[in-house]
Amino acid sequence: MALPSFLDSEGLFSITGIFLFLSFLILFLRSFELTIIKGGYYYQQSENNRLRQINLPSPRGRILSRDGQVLLDNLIVYTDFEGNQLDRENGLLKKARGEEVVDVLKRRYYLAQSGAHLTGYLGAVTEEELNQIRCPQKEINFQLHDQVGRGGLEEEYDCLLTGKEGKRLVEVNSREKIVRELGRVEAQPGRDLIISLDLDLQKFCWQKLKDQKGAIVVLEADTGQVLALVSSPSFNPNHFTWQRDEAKIESYLTDTGNTPFLNRSLGGAYPPGSVFKPVVALGALAEGKITPETIIEDNGPIIIGQWQYTNWYWNQYGRTEGEVNLVKGLKRSNDIYFYKIGEWLGANNIIKWAEKFGLGEPTGIDLPAEAGGLVPSPEWKKKTKGEPWFLGNTYHLAIGQGDLTATPLQIAMMTAAVANGGKLCRPHLAAPNIPKVSNCRDLGINQKHLKVVQEGMFEACRPGGTGFPFFNFTPLVGCKTGTAELGNGTDDAHAWFTLFVPVLSTAPDTPKVVRQLADSGVASRSVAITVFIERGGSGAYVAAPIAREIAEYLKEQKYF
Repeated sequence: MALPSFLDSEGLFSITGIFLFLSFLILFLRSFELTIIKGGYYYQQSENNRLRQINLPSPRGRILSRDGQVLLDNLIVYTDFEGNQLDRENGLLKKARGEEVVDVLKRRYYLAQSGAHLTGYLGAVTEEELNQIRCPQKEINFQLHDQVGRGGLEEEYDCLLTGKEGKRLVEVNSREKIVRELGRVEAQPGRDLIISLDLDLQKFCWQKLKDQKGAIVVLEADTGQVLALVSSPSFNPNHFTWQRDEAKIESYLTDTGNTPFLNRSLGGAYPPGSVFKPVVALGALAEGKITPETIIEDNGPIIIGQWQYTNWYWNQYGRTEGEVNLVKGLKRSNDIYFYKIGEWLGANNIIKWAEKFGLGEPTGIDLPAEAGGLVPSPEWKKKTKGEPWFLGNTYHLAIGQGDLTATPLQIAMMTAAVANGGKLCRPHLAAPNIPKVSNCRDLGINQKHLKVVQEGMFEACRPGGTGFPFFNFTPLVGCKTGTAELGNGTDDAHAWFTLFVPVLSTAPDTPKVVRQLADSGVASRSVAITVFIERGGSGAYVAAPIAREIAEYLKEQKYF
């Protein structure tokens, strides 16, 4: 083949010749670049065009109740190679035809709204979180949009539940159909979590509460194990996963009236009202300010200057209750009695005993976003409000009002301590994951003092007491009603009711009323129940009937 001539008839370069020369030079250089300089690069690109890495999903650990029922697990969702979700029927059909279908695991929450605050939900990792170290013991490097726990047990035990995804290297043809598998690293599933929750009890409590703002806590008093933990209003965590619903998610986020993400059982702190009185009673006995026989006369309101401090019986019926001792003071929830013993005890001692029972700080339950509440002090008031502490502040503190706040979980823990002989047991859910050390600490309470307070709480649920929904209930329970005024110039009040079912005894030092009723039904397990209804009104009329239904249910299930 003859090469083209770049010379004219006289042997000189012509314009056409120069153009042809430059064109062939450019082609030669380009060919050299593509084949020699960048040959390896384009070869690798070609290989990448036919090699695909497919992530193999790692099953997240399940969460199971104390009897092995599944609270939440994983649901397989089918997608095509481009990530488009398929319904189950189409996904299985494509698989049967040999078409490539990718299995994606989505979280499924069987409790839905009834356990959302307890379980939490899953959400995508954000850019801000990518640099945070998470689960280093598993050597997991999270990527943008990976799913992690948000709230509840999903967040608290995220590293335990999270597995490690696998990889699959495959060769595909020009139609993106897999030709063969070149390698595989299997996924490592997350660990299952077994918790102390009674699943059926949780559902039952939700049914009793779901149309009201409030919380219900049921604890095993001797251990602190959580049997039920309900908060309302709530949300459906499935709307964040397999039943993804952007409109619902937006409604949850913007609902400032109901605040559905607020876990009222442990994240909301409220004035406890009269359910706090057993703590004041124990403090007054322990500090030697009263004896069980100390009598205080209820002759009507206590008047200090322009201020009146009244009793609920006076406010509702215009009547007084005469001579009141400790048992009667608890039975009738007499404010006059507690104003006076609070005055004798003093603010600092009330604070000391409130903190002794765990108020003013989080309980340490294995759930995130727990509030500690507030135990106000003269120093706190001076610093926060710029005001001195008055006797009226002590009166309000002694009956669980004023600036004192507590969570329903704290009140349940306090009640459990009265029930179990004076041990403060940290509430917990994941018993198998807690080191084998005592979860309770002895408060060192004089048992004679404790039995007097227990008797007063037993009497509160007997005829003449304030807990009238329990007058005919067996076995005997100890209880305390609470109607906590909001102090906002209205009649609004939070409704409280807390109770314990003790192991009944006929021992000589047991209160007489307990010995008399011991043969009416002996509790096999000590249980504490606290019901809180936000702005519900009367504890006896609103919260106590709910507590009665829960107690009846537990009785039917042979908890006692």
